[in-house]
Amino acid sequence: MLTQEDKNLLVSISESIAADAEEIGAESLLRMFTCYPKTKTYFAHLDISPGSAHLRSHGRKIILAIGEGARNVNTLTTALAPLSALHAYQLMIHPTNFKLLSHCILVTLACHRPQEFTEVAHGAWDKFLSAVSAVLSEKYR
Repeated sequence: MLTQEDKNLLVSISESIAADAEEIGAESLLRMFTCYPKTKTYFAHLDISPGSAHLRSHGRKIILAIGEGARNVNTLTTALAPLSALHAYQLMIHPTNFKLLSHCILVTLACHRPQEFTEVAHGAWDKFLSAVSAVLSEKYR
């Protein structure tokens, strides 16, 4: 599925965005909430207004977890197992939301890192985020 070049791009870009994880994650979430308003229902207990501390904090967690997955792409299921269980059993997030957020992350990365986010990088990240979505949805089966 992912070539070695893809894996190298994933790690490189995830390391590059780590310093901006809060901003990129918050923007990705905000895009998801704006484009897919039903996704907000899972965040009713948080302030998810633009620039809010909750939005920025959760966005940072997401981007850093994705970076962890990129560094451990060969063992992605194991690396993301705790998040998969959390989202399935405790938070009960509908699996479709992972795909929606993945799309918003791709758009946000393309906006924030246009030089790095080439067509090849986009393809690698699309495959990777699809795998992340699948892993996070595993407990629902």
